Amino acid sequence: MSAENRLSELGHQLPPAPDAVGVYKPAITIGNICYTSGHVPLLPDGSMIRGCVGSDGIEVADGYEAAKQCGLAILSTLKVHLGSLDKVKRVIKIVGMVNSTASFEGHPAVINGCSELMKEVFGDDAGIGARSAVGMSGLPLGVMVEVEAIFELN
Repeated sequence: MSAENRLSELGHQLPPAPDAVGVYKPAITIGNICYTSGHVPLLPDGSMIRGCVGSDGIEVADGYEAAKQCGLAILSTLKVHLGSLDKVKRVIKIVGMVNSTASFEGHPAVINGCSELMKEVFGDDAGIGARSAVGMSGLPLGVMVEVEAIFELN
């Protein structure tokens, strides 16, 4: 089944593809590799998920949902940039940054929100790549998570 059909079957609603808010491109393709810039947890209405995991009652599950929204924003950017998600051959790497307290240690569980989405959309093999999950003392606009990714194209 194609990535476009899987996404539709899963019933996820893509947020609008984000515009650059600085001097960068949301995605760039070199040869058969597509690099995405960092994407924040953008919701379909254009709002963002903000907060710091590990403080004020914000837990792993909240961060997981924020990372999933980052993944949906990345898919939205890919769809605009490539014309179709079916041009993606595989996920190469995901880099996830979690706005978290210094004592928080569940960064990998948070970034699973994005990784598991990619696995669902692109499949058990092609949807899983290398990954980093790190904590940050803050992220732009106070968002909870930021994710960037690299994809191999058909």
